[in-house]
Amino acid sequence: MIRTKEELAKMRKAGRVVAEIHEKTREAIRPGVTTLEIDKVAREVLEKRGARSNFLNYHGFPAVICTSPNSMIVHGIPGKYRLQEGDIISIDAGAIVEGYHGDAAYTAAVGKVSKLAEQLIEVTERSLYAGIDVMWPGRHLHEVGRAVQEVCEKAGFSVVREYVGHGIGTAMHEPPNVPNYWPGSPGPKMRAGNVFAVEPMVNVGGPETVQLSDGWSVVTKDGSLSAHFEHTIAVTEEGPEIFTAP
Repeated sequence: MIRTKEELAKMRKAGRVVAEIHEKTREAIRPGVTTLEIDKVAREVLEKRGARSNFLNYHGFPAVICTSPNSMIVHGIPGKYRLQEGDIISIDAGAIVEGYHGDAAYTAAVGKVSKLAEQLIEVTERSLYAGIDVMWPGRHLHEVGRAVQEVCEKAGFSVVREYVGHGIGTAMHEPPNVPNYWPGSPGPKMRAGNVFAVEPMVNVGGPETVQLSDGWSVVTKDGSLSAHFEHTIAVTEEGPEIFTAP
């Protein structure tokens, strides 16, 4: 879908709220803090900015952010889990402003972490920006996934297949999907005014996933660490514009 200038302006506003949620939740991450306390920080930002959560009550999801530590890939429910020194945790957050959505995620270290965890975080974030770099009018959408996959697999990591990026606008998830790997076809050509959420999920071990009994939390099948980064990006004639950038 091609968004108008007016629509893009509203999506920038939503993106700024998500960026602020990231900033404030990063400040809250430390050993001893529960994931529910981090969710409370995000709620305070949404309330202060007059924005709505696009996560809360989405198919029954009970929180405004997803908190996914260590081997949990995505969709972790904030609760009593207390962060420990050496953990890594992904925070996925969204916001709705004037009917338009923003969506972004990051993975952070809790105190001092292993060299492997540091590398995983660095590679996953770098893979996101490698994907963003190809988001120009006339390029094919699946080139994004090929760029992501190349960075991750060169480092010896694997890319999750079951969960992918997506279009975004007046709904959080809109077609088309944005794979984080090369699916075997180039996909549609990107056009100025397209907006996508690109979100590589990268595992130290294999790419296989398991959903837990809570119906939400997704973990690596082999128990290996996983990291997740995401931005909401508009395709423009001047190149990619990241709405959720800090």
